[in-house]
Amino acid sequence: MKIAGISRGHNASVCLINDGKVEFYIEEERLTRSKYDGAPFKGLLFLKEYTKKVDYIAVAHTYTFEPPLDWTQEDLYMGFARKIGLIKNKDQYFKMGDRHHELHAALAFYNSGFDSAAALIVDGAGTFIQLGEGITGYEFESIFKASYPNNFLPIYKHIGVKGWDRENSKQKGPQGEELFFTNHPGIAKTYEAATNYCNFHVLEAGKTMGLSALGKENKKIPQLFNKENLSNKDFFIPDFPNGAILNKKKFKWLETNDKKELEKNRQDIAYAVQKETEKQMCFLIDKAFDLTGEKNIVISGGYALNCVANYKYLEHLNNKKNLYIEPISHDGGTSLGAAKRLWYQLAKKNEKKPIKNLYLGPSYKSEKYGNLLKGRKVENTDERKISEIIEKKNIVAIFQGSSEAGPRALGNRSLLFDPRVKNGKDLVNKVKKREWFRPFAGTILEEDVNDWFDLRKMEQTPFMMYAVNCKPNIKEKIPAIIHFDNTCRIQTINKEQNENFYNLIKAFKVRTKIPILFNTSLNLAGEPLVETLEDALNLLDNSKVEYLYLPEIKKLIIK
Repeated sequence: MKIAGISRGHNASVCLINDGKVEFYIEEERLTRSKYDGAPFKGLLFLKEYTKKVDYIAVAHTYTFEPPLDWTQEDLYMGFARKIGLIKNKDQYFKMGDRHHELHAALAFYNSGFDSAAALIVDGAGTFIQLGEGITGYEFESIFKASYPNNFLPIYKHIGVKGWDRENSKQKGPQGEELFFTNHPGIAKTYEAATNYCNFHVLEAGKTMGLSALGKENKKIPQLFNKENLSNKDFFIPDFPNGAILNKKKFKWLETNDKKELEKNRQDIAYAVQKETEKQMCFLIDKAFDLTGEKNIVISGGYALNCVANYKYLEHLNNKKNLYIEPISHDGGTSLGAAKRLWYQLAKKNEKKPIKNLYLGPSYKSEKYGNLLKGRKVENTDERKISEIIEKKNIVAIFQGSSEAGPRALGNRSLLFDPRVKNGKDLVNKVKKREWFRPFAGTILEEDVNDWFDLRKMEQTPFMMYAVNCKPNIKEKIPAIIHFDNTCRIQTINKEQNENFYNLIKAFKVRTKIPILFNTSLNLAGEPLVETLEDALNLLDNSKVEYLYLPEIKKLIIK
């Protein structure tokens, strides 16, 4: 049974599930080269090239109702899919716009390998719920009790409401769940407000997270959440569904013409919202366990990409409960959640298929690379030669196999550097045209990780979802990948997960006694991750990167 999944909003994506297994996943931005792109028409055309037809299409979105285009009673995507031949009729098309948070939960649960779990979803705005004329609700935080084959019982929902003047209201939902209606911005919206104040795009919360390490406690900043765990509406002005903004009229110190003072304010706001939202997440984690009685928890939604907070949960749980953080937790992942949920619903199977790696992009045939490399300087190479080039303080791009799903580069579309270089962050930030304060990740041989980092008893962290503390005296050895707060967003790697990348790091260890490489995404600031070899060559031509390594064919392209 072939099921296609579509996610329609920002970070739009398309995936294909065949008999429960993911055959590929791709975000629209990788094909259009437009960051956060929506409307996955190129993705659907790509799907059509990959497979002539599918049995069903599952569509993730945030709207519960969408009027048909014309007498066909089809919406835009149903009509497009039918006209290009993916499906024949509307009976093959399943809309799941009323289940946005449930689809986040589905992906996380099915990927976790747990038999059952509490699912905590924390998002900017999930499904839009029409509550009356001029009154709309938006999912902020949800808790589900998840089990096989496709049981996602809602237990609790915090719903932000636009268009009413009531402070808050609790009701019972259709399945007995607690519905908490408020006009207070949710956890993710408060983080968006801080991100906006720091002069970043609302989808660039990762920059705010990085900036938070430079901030300190500031007495001018009020308490961000009250005793009822609701955000401070004096400080955060709700503007649903767009988000929230800081109240600059009341807190006049937020605006200043003094650049140094403004920079400090932004750092302190980032620090405050990071610390306070971490506390709110720990409160919700405890609530999820209390309400479901589960011993396992999965976390997804946009806030789950906060790798600093994710590490704090490990300390909070203290190995008393089992935790899984979904790596494709942004809205792009809901295409996978929709397709997987529909497959389990129709197949009625309890078969667990935990995620093994994130190399889910389409595969490209390396034998076709020859034409693209004509006229370029190409040398035969191997991992030993590449490790030598990196040791000489050169940035090397690596391109191989299927691209990574989600925002993290994990060795198939990466820029690599020597982590020992003291000013390495500055050098690579300039090449990538990124802000000076932003941290970089590292990839370490799995067998060596406990000598360098404190994983808080995790066995591995293959998806780069935690900013972990480094062990004593480690920062001096690998300063380029240690952030201001003594943490590193680390990826562990073993031979089974990525043999070529593993062998390269092993070769670097032989030369330097350092089992780690500086690893950042193969793109420039503001651009999507490289998808094709053409994209990689274009980056080589338009940046200061001089080396591109193709391990599958053991070739090195030199600018």
